[in-house]
Amino acid sequence: MKAMVLNSIGDLTSDEIPLNLVQKPKPVPRAGEILIRVKACGVCRTELDEIEGRAKPSFYPIILGHQVTGVVEETGPEGSRFSTGQRVGVGWFYSSCGRCRFCLSGKENLCPEFKATGRDADGGYAEYMVVPERSAHLLPETLSDIQLAPLLCAGAIGYRCLRLSGLQDGQTLGLLGFGASGHLVLQMARHLFPHSPIFVFTRSEKERQLAKELGAAWTGEITCAPPAPLEAAIDTTPVWKPVLHGLAHLERGGRLIINAISKEETDRSELVHLDYQKHLWLEKEIKSVANVTPADIAGCLSLAEKIPLRPEVQTYSLQEANLALREIKLGRIRGAKVLLIG
Repeated sequence: MKAMVLNSIGDLTSDEIPLNLVQKPKPVPRAGEILIRVKACGVCRTELDEIEGRAKPSFYPIILGHQVTGVVEETGPEGSRFSTGQRVGVGWFYSSCGRCRFCLSGKENLCPEFKATGRDADGGYAEYMVVPERSAHLLPETLSDIQLAPLLCAGAIGYRCLRLSGLQDGQTLGLLGFGASGHLVLQMARHLFPHSPIFVFTRSEKERQLAKELGAAWTGEITCAPPAPLEAAIDTTPVWKPVLHGLAHLERGGRLIINAISKEETDRSELVHLDYQKHLWLEKEIKSVANVTPADIAGCLSLAEKIPLRPEVQTYSLQEANLALREIKLGRIRGAKVLLIG
């Protein structure tokens, strides 16, 4: 099978090509696993963290990709959840121990043995992949493989962020950054909280225009003051500056959700400007988001079918994975990017 593999930490700002196209043997499912013939795979900012060493893969060479849609090609021994030919999707959640207090309470994302698709196991930048049955989800027939791919991570983590934000209908929501996850969160929030004004902060005029098209009540740069204080905010940027401004815009008792695996080291100097009275006092909260659970993915897919949720998508071939990743690095984003594989 064809696959794009990462052999070591790379640099997306140089002429280096971090992923290489190779031929690999088609994997064989073991007990409790399924073999998926990949149709599409979303390209995520998290893959920049993996390539550049901020979220190092567990082994090399590795196949990245954790927003995977495809068809069950084969089931392993003792398989019972799926049949060959069914459409399935796989997100960032690959496996957890299933025994610890986090797993038993529905917080598999916090399991000490949590494994991520495309980081701790080969992912979807390939023609085939193998996953545990419980990591796969049946896909709604009303959406295409291309539309569904971004929902399996960008959508699912956005769904989790909205749940953790504590937002109530009618309260103001701020979105700091407006990439693949942000444009899906806006659509979900408008459906779940129809009376909540949504304010979008992004430096890109193209992204501000997309936000307005999708129903944002106001858009502006991160330094701009919104029309009203934010009662909840979700940050999806790779830098610290939006966090400080988001806290400054936050209403007393408000909550800021940080949806990022890491923040850039070069921007850390912004933290010296953290002022307790301005940014944190009056019971403002900061909460990070780590990974997703199977329930988050299932919940997002169910909600997507009801809305219906339609991601803005740019498509690329498998061989163009490096191009898609570099465009994310350079901020050339409108919605989500998806590799067409099958």
